[in-house]
Amino acid sequence: MALSQPTLTPPPRILVIEDDYANRLLFSDYLTYAGFVVLALADGTELGPTLHAFQPDLLVLDLGLPDPDGYCILEQLQTPGGGPQLPVVVVSGYAFVDHQERALALGVHQYLIKPVRMKHLVQAIQSALVR
Repeated sequence: MALSQPTLTPPPRILVIEDDYANRLLFSDYLTYAGFVVLALADGTELGPTLHAFQPDLLVLDLGLPDPDGYCILEQLQTPGGGPQLPVVVVSGYAFVDHQERALALGVHQYLIKPVRMKHLVQAIQSALVR
């Protein structure tokens, strides 16, 4: 009886856009440890070329970024030709319901409020990737 070989699939590619250095490093290191391929950026100024070159499967996005802010990035992803339809998980310090509603209206799959438990971030990513 032959043993079946496990199917090897490439790990999901996660783009993190987070302006806070400590958070960016934490997210990048933990998500890499969790088995993802991660590229972390401090801002979204080079989003188009980065999406083309890295081809992420999901975006982890902070909303409180310098120009452009996270909402502008979400709007850019919604426009035709703005990039692939990526699942987005927001991790933000903006805790008010109106911030969450605005982000969800722009297509965010999940909205996590900082400080976030890394376990919850990984669960949110896995859930968004399954859709």
